[in-house]
Amino acid sequence: MNGEQGWDRARWLWWLALFGGVSFMIAVVQRLDGPAIWAWKTSGVAFLALWAAANARERNGGLIAAALGFGALGDWLLDAKGLETGAVAFVVGHIIAITLYLTNRRAATTASQRLLGWLAMPATLVIVWGMLSPAPGWWHAAVYSLFVAAMASAAWTSRFPRYRTGVGAMLFLASDLFIFAGEGAVLSKDVTMWFVWPLYFAGQALIAWGVIASLTVEEK
Repeated sequence: MNGEQGWDRARWLWWLALFGGVSFMIAVVQRLDGPAIWAWKTSGVAFLALWAAANARERNGGLIAAALGFGALGDWLLDAKGLETGAVAFVVGHIIAITLYLTNRRAATTASQRLLGWLAMPATLVIVWGMLSPAPGWWHAAVYSLFVAAMASAAWTSRFPRYRTGVGAMLFLASDLFIFAGEGAVLSKDVTMWFVWPLYFAGQALIAWGVIASLTVEEK
């Protein structure tokens, strides 16, 4: 974390998060399942949420910790209770994250930055429609994807580091698009499995790092 290392109050939680998240790719490749595997899957983002909570003391820090916490809950519920229940937890997390980013907007943005922010939602909707329609229920994925795209757009135009938080949010969005590509048979799931988890966890880690580093350095 370069020159920002001095602010980290619980670096061990960060390393546990990376260990849990990176190592879970073993379970993905081996197609492992069961309660212990679900806990393994949840551990990466859960430790990110705990790390965020340990390093932030004010409202914005609480919001990012809560957003990550609902992400971890979604990771668990997707396998333990099903797709729809897990998606609800993720949507709650996205709404919290959107609130954080919209209340911390960047003072000035370039035309290209604004363009990406505005295009994220309609472009995502078109991509999801192209991959999943006219399959029954495709619009459920479309509605969910709009929350992810709105989160990514808000993160990209927020005051938090664009090449950490902004890119991380876009990676999160890309991960979900790979999920839909697999579900719509646009790509084989044997291909998408190499992208979905790495993009998702890298995105969550970058989001957490960007927001918490900014907030806690400001407290000094």
